Amino acid sequence: MAVVGSILFAFYAVAAVVVMGVFDWPLALVLLGSVLFVGVQYKLGKWMALRSVGAEDLSEERAPDLHRRVESLARDMRIDKPRLMIARMGVPNAFAVGRKGAGTVVVSEELLRTLDDKEVEGVLAHELAHIANRDVVMMVLGQGVASIVAIVAQWAVLLTGDNDIADFFLAIVVGQLTQMLVMLFVFAISRYREYVADSDAANEIGSGEPLASALEKISRGAEGRESAVDDQAAALCIFDDRGGLANLLSTHPSVEKRIERLRSR
Repeated sequence: MAVVGSILFAFYAVAAVVVMGVFDWPLALVLLGSVLFVGVQYKLGKWMALRSVGAEDLSEERAPDLHRRVESLARDMRIDKPRLMIARMGVPNAFAVGRKGAGTVVVSEELLRTLDDKEVEGVLAHELAHIANRDVVMMVLGQGVASIVAIVAQWAVLLTGDNDIADFFLAIVVGQLTQMLVMLFVFAISRYREYVADSDAANEIGSGEPLASALEKISRGAEGRESAVDDQAAALCIFDDRGGLANLLSTHPSVEKRIERLRSR
């Protein structure tokens, strides 16, 4: 985490120096612009994730046991009880957005039908661990750095070229490649934070077996079924089976490795 975080900061520092040199902006203005950019990205990202799955409030009258379980876990983790929502995702899944004082946990109807009470508790503990550890905020910061660096790279190409149509398309390509390069490090952080949330959830409920069993059922439940979760929300979910070359483009470790770690505790 320290190494990857330092690399991300180095990317941002280089971009900031370029902006200060090219546009003659003071450091304070660069920092303020970055904070505003990431802040807007955070707010929009949260709203879009909830909207993309059609999440609705899950009232305490409709699911009193679930609310009591979330309240107990939140109290033990020393965070405010998050807002609880439900959605049809096509597959068993769940995700969390927000921070300690304003978190939201979304569970799918399919997940509640698939898992038993102890397994649901394991999933809830995992999602609350993400909120307690500020993982969503951390991911938004990483994505913000990637976007900022990509924008600066595009402008650098445009300002140093002949400003013709070829430079325009070259800037797009350079921006996309630069963003993907930075996102490789963001994905690495994401995979590590999944392991941490698994571990914290196991510590909270006293065993890794309920969450391991839940991941097995979630994985089986997703086979042959079409997920209604888009790419942005999928990166937040407890289960995302989309991988990439050597898993470098995956936001999650493999389910098999997560289950193995949980059961070897």
